[in-house]
Order: sequence, then C-alpha cells, then structure tokens
Amino acid sequence: MKIIVGLGNPGSRYEKTRHNVGFEVIDELTERLDISLQSSKFNGLYGTIHHDGEKTLLVKPLTYMNLSGECIRPIMDYYRIPTENLLVIYDDLDLPVGKIRLRQKGSAGGHNGMKSTIQHLGTNEFNRIRIGIDRPPSGMSVPDYVLGKFTEEEWGTMQSVIQTCADACEEWLKKPFLEVMNRFNSNG
Repeated sequence: MKIIVGLGNPGSRYEKTRHNVGFEVIDELTERLDISLQSSKFNGLYGTIHHDGEKTLLVKPLTYMNLSGECIRPIMDYYRIPTENLLVIYDDLDLPVGKIRLRQKGSAGGHNGMKSTIQHLGTNEFNRIRIGIDRPPSGMSVPDYVLGKFTEEEWGTMQSVIQTCADACEEWLKKPFLEVMNRFNSNG
C-alpha cells in the first residue's frame, strides 16, 4: 500500500494560496482518477485508489500545515504503511515558481509542515515532491506571502506544474520512485 499526501491548510480561505499547492495536486489526482476524499479519520480527508491490485491512499491533512505530522503518522500506523511508500507534496520557498524537485530524503528546509512530518515519523527518509513558490518580495513577511494567492501569471504556470506533479504521482503507482525522480527532475 502507498500513500500520497498533499500538504496545505483546510478551508476556502486558503484555496489557491502558495501554501496549498500540495492540496491542489491531490485535487487534480482525485479528478483524474474519479475518486473523492470521503473518509475523514486521522485528522484528514482521504480516498482510496486501486492500481494493478495495489491500494493507494490520497490524503489531505486537516490539521493545518504546521501540524501535518499529526495526520500522517496515525494513518500510516493504522494501515501499516512503511515510510518508503510515502510521498509528500508541498510548497518550497527555495525553488523558483514552477520548478519542481523530487527527492527521497532531506531536511525540512524551514517548512513547518515538513518539520511536523519528520518529527512525527522520526525520519527524514521518505519521498517528496517540492513545488517552487519562490521567496517573498522585499518587505513582505513569509507567512503573508505563503498564505497569499498567486498572481495571474504565476497561477498559469502553477496549473501546468500541478499537472506535471500529478503525472509524477501516477507514474509512481507503476514504477519505483527513483525512476520517477530521475525522469521528472530532468524535465524540471
């Protein structure tokens, strides 16, 4: 069993904000795969897909970004999912808008949702897709920036990036993450 988690904040106030690109990728996957996130246990919404006899959970934590690990760890424990079968999708200030990076391990890089996830899992060795949102302009605070909406031009770029990230997730259902990482990192 695999689990794909998109990080974000629940509620319409946060829709299409920079911090919610992980949720956007999960939304794209649910649309493509014609499933809904109906179950609401473990402080999150999740749905199940089946591909070639393997079950995969798509998850949106409802804990708010900074407490993401409080959703991810219990659901992984309940379904006995090993960390190598986890993929977390989240925004990254250290990459330009539209750039993605797939990695199999790494630090939180100052991202509070990842800090919580690493803390609750007790490891930083799990698959991730980092989606670039760039740094805030001079004089703007990081919280205001990440909770702000994309510009029209940025949103056009992000719609394409969300599609690419969903493509990578779908490919991971069929191939080892290392292969997916090598392919999608070379395209970005």
